[in-house]
Amino acid sequence: MKHAVSISLGSSRRNKKVEVELGGEKIVIERIGTDGDEKAARRMFAGMDGKVDAFGVGGVELYIRLGEKEYPLRSGMNMVKDVRQTPAVDGRGLKHTLESRVMQVIEPQLDEPLSPRKAMMTLGVDRFGMAQSLVNAGFDTVFCDLMFGLDVPIPLYGLKSLQRVGRILLPVIGLAPISMLYPTGDDQSKIVPKYGKWFKYGSVIAGDFLYIRKHLPDDLTGQSIVTNTTTTADADLLRARGLKYLITTTPVFDGRSFGTNMLEAALTAYAGKGRPLTDAELVSLLDELGIGPTFQKLN
Repeated sequence: MKHAVSISLGSSRRNKKVEVELGGEKIVIERIGTDGDEKAARRMFAGMDGKVDAFGVGGVELYIRLGEKEYPLRSGMNMVKDVRQTPAVDGRGLKHTLESRVMQVIEPQLDEPLSPRKAMMTLGVDRFGMAQSLVNAGFDTVFCDLMFGLDVPIPLYGLKSLQRVGRILLPVIGLAPISMLYPTGDDQSKIVPKYGKWFKYGSVIAGDFLYIRKHLPDDLTGQSIVTNTTTTADADLLRARGLKYLITTTPVFDGRSFGTNMLEAALTAYAGKGRPLTDAELVSLLDELGIGPTFQKLN
């Protein structure tokens, strides 16, 4: 039986281990959080190297892909610098492929089109495929990267503005410690409502769930969230706040929508090539296995 492990800088309270079946083959997928401890994560990667079939890198990325260019993140690269045998993936392949068609796949399955056709995205540079999907589906989308990433209250409108700012900032951001870029450890459990105006911008809130959750407003009545990495407890939280649809870019296994890094690691293990898969290989495998976005109607 193959084994894919995501080692994350996130909270250990979100750990999960399940056995899934892909194409008739059973694969154990396991998420292990290190509560923000980068040294512990690096030791785990080194200790499991060659003993599992694929690694997912969680809570940080190896590279951020913006359009056709990739920008390395030093904090992510340092975590896997001692890995020599097991392929390590950070989910950016799926963000570029699976997430780029999330709205086109999900909206036809809903009771009615999402309205108004306006969306707020917490971080578009981190999930450019999702950003493209929203824009291509006709959503007037505001990108709040400067707010959620750097606490600078300036919205960005349009993919060109997002790309322009990304090209300027990503080379610098890539050198920053993970604590400056992403909520890790216990910070992932805290909710401090903020940027309420932008959460209410339209019918859709999109982006990484930990960024969404960090500043989640009390009232989400009639809105929908497009994200991933959600648990049953997260769904309960969102239901209590009135959310209409919870749309996840990755499938739900045993009540849990795993991160793109975990799913890409599972697909890498299944393929058995001993290396990360290309975008074309991922698309082919996703279609072959019938893997795609899912949704839950919460209210």
